[in-house]
Amino acid sequence: MNKTLFFWIALIFFSSCKKKTDTFSQQDSKAVNTISVIIDDQLWNSEVGDSIRNKFASPVLGLPQEEPLFTLKQYPAKLFEGFSTGSRNMIIIKKGNFNRYEMRVNEFSTPQNTIHITGKSTDEILFLLEKHYQQIIKKMRDAEISECQKVFSDSLVDTKKIRNKFNIELSIPFGYETVLSRKKLIWLKKEITSGNVSLLIYQIPYNYIHNSKAVTDIVRTRDSIGKLYIKTRGTNTRMITDEAYSPYFRKTDVGGNIAFETKGTWLMKNDYMSGPFINYAVKDKGNNRIIVLEGFCYAPSKEKRDLMFEAEAIIKTIKILK
Repeated sequence: MNKTLFFWIALIFFSSCKKKTDTFSQQDSKAVNTISVIIDDQLWNSEVGDSIRNKFASPVLGLPQEEPLFTLKQYPAKLFEGFSTGSRNMIIIKKGNFNRYEMRVNEFSTPQNTIHITGKSTDEILFLLEKHYQQIIKKMRDAEISECQKVFSDSLVDTKKIRNKFNIELSIPFGYETVLSRKKLIWLKKEITSGNVSLLIYQIPYNYIHNSKAVTDIVRTRDSIGKLYIKTRGTNTRMITDEAYSPYFRKTDVGGNIAFETKGTWLMKNDYMSGPFINYAVKDKGNNRIIVLEGFCYAPSKEKRDLMFEAEAIIKTIKILK
């Protein structure tokens, strides 16, 4: 009787562990912007866990509601031992007899970034996290962008009109349709459940945006575009930059070109629609112009992080043709 009971308990335990491990390896490998954190519960519930959550699950800039930069999934080290995982992003943290930070590529599967942090004490682990977290975030974000581009590259819309109009190459996934086309502007939209995602492409003269007041110039430009083209059926509606939130801004590189990245929220004047946007003003000095690519969405009942992430991935496929 006791042997039979033991057998069934062992079988249930093994099955539950296997099920959790399968979920660990399969779902995490597909999830966008997800990090598997391999760490004992004691450390996870300490200052170390707080530091990880504060750094890697901090709110995404430019969204109307708080959403984490990465979704964190914690697994105790004892569950991980003996199993591999397909998770694209992993952080393995433990105490040991030495201090170590190491980044490994494709350790258990491909593509994958695995971060190993070992410390003699909690303070040593916290020091290593503080020292390297920005590098880790950049590495994992870049990997997620590449993976997203790889996934949608299998099914792209025909961008011949965009190439002819702007002399650029751009990879746009299936589902986006042109809703407005003007001489120097194209607006594409993809319908989703309870909303839509838009991609706006237009060009302006090179001197429209000045380095000394780039944010002001970008907001002024996008508001003028919104007034001319982005409207609803209501009276005197137009899309404007929401003044209640200061835009996030930085200088960056897109497709080998200097660009200004601006994130913020938009709203529809004289209507009730609003949402986030991400705007890249890409300098094309050789053609004396600036190519502006903007993604924005209206999805009131959905989380918006991954919608805007897809827009960012699309924009970063740009290649200005010579």
